[in-house]
Amino acid sequence: MIKKYGNEPSLGAGSWELGAEAAAPLRMIAWEITGVCNLKCAHCRASAISERDPNELSTEECFALIDNIASFSNPVIILTGGEPLMREDVFDIAEYGMEKGLRMVMAPNGTLITDEVARKMAEVGIPRISVSLDSAIREVHDEFRGVKGAFEASLKGLEKAKRAGVEFQINTTITKRNIDEIEDILNLAIKIGAKAHHIFLLVPTGRGKDLADEEISPEDYEKILNWFYDKKKEVSHARRQAGIQLKATCAPHFYRIMRQRAKEDGEKITFQTHGLNAMTRGCLGGTSFCFISHVGQVQPCGYLEINCGNVREQAFQEIWENSKVFNDLRDFSKLEGKCGACEYKKVCGGCRARAYARTGNYLAEEPYCVYEPRTKGKGQRVHS
Repeated sequence: MIKKYGNEPSLGAGSWELGAEAAAPLRMIAWEITGVCNLKCAHCRASAISERDPNELSTEECFALIDNIASFSNPVIILTGGEPLMREDVFDIAEYGMEKGLRMVMAPNGTLITDEVARKMAEVGIPRISVSLDSAIREVHDEFRGVKGAFEASLKGLEKAKRAGVEFQINTTITKRNIDEIEDILNLAIKIGAKAHHIFLLVPTGRGKDLADEEISPEDYEKILNWFYDKKKEVSHARRQAGIQLKATCAPHFYRIMRQRAKEDGEKITFQTHGLNAMTRGCLGGTSFCFISHVGQVQPCGYLEINCGNVREQAFQEIWENSKVFNDLRDFSKLEGKCGACEYKKVCGGCRARAYARTGNYLAEEPYCVYEPRTKGKGQRVHS
């Protein structure tokens, strides 16, 4: 059984000084309730399909899963896909979760949000949705999303959500094709009233495997995260004005860079100085976050495609607490290569999905990190 630590783990206070079979409380679940989507995104983690999988969890199975989750935890549940709005019972599932006291949010692509859908989101109590914009240029976004008109349809959907009182955040996956316009996308997010802008670094899974030429280099990875740190400081006043929050996701190196830069600036990492970034770590897969597929498979995250159990065969709580993979990921002493030797491993951890995609070993060193640990550490092999 996992050991539970306080309600609000603070990295600065050493809450991540964890050993084997220990984890922060379950904070968030990304739940792929369907594999169906109306877009054909080039980087799609799910390689989403146009026909509904007959093996998807039924409404009753979804309700039973929510019952089990709520029986021992209180995570935020992200209803995702595919395109979650293509599942006809999506609002029944969301409402059931709300009734159980869970915070249910949604990750649609925005193109299917009509006035009626937006009103339904508000009625059910969806507090926030996330929609991806991968360019501030219509043609570039549409090419990436595989459907002409997707950009305008998403913007119209977001406007409808805003009118209905549903908050939204913008997600952006950074690749070579949009790396030079990240600031333009951020400005667009502010202009349309987003509450947050989350940047994602491409993980080579799903259709993303075909985008090897689109991946930015490890050096550019480092540059963009340093830019992001500078931008967070630069817009701190504007962020208070506009109400927008910036977060780097699937970019665990940011939490190492944040500490390096704060030290250079003579700052301490606290909630007052760095907000929620001070209360979390880089890779959360298997520690306080997990992914559930549309057929019930549980994984550390959507990009780390390792079957840790299926909710049709085991209770979700049993999988979360006893999966060998999850418990491996909770024991940072098991990290290998320079990740295992790194003094920042408890706040970064490297992307386990990238390590797995490159080596077949989810504990191997992060292949997109240029940082060299100060010391090799006993028995650790350090190389670039």
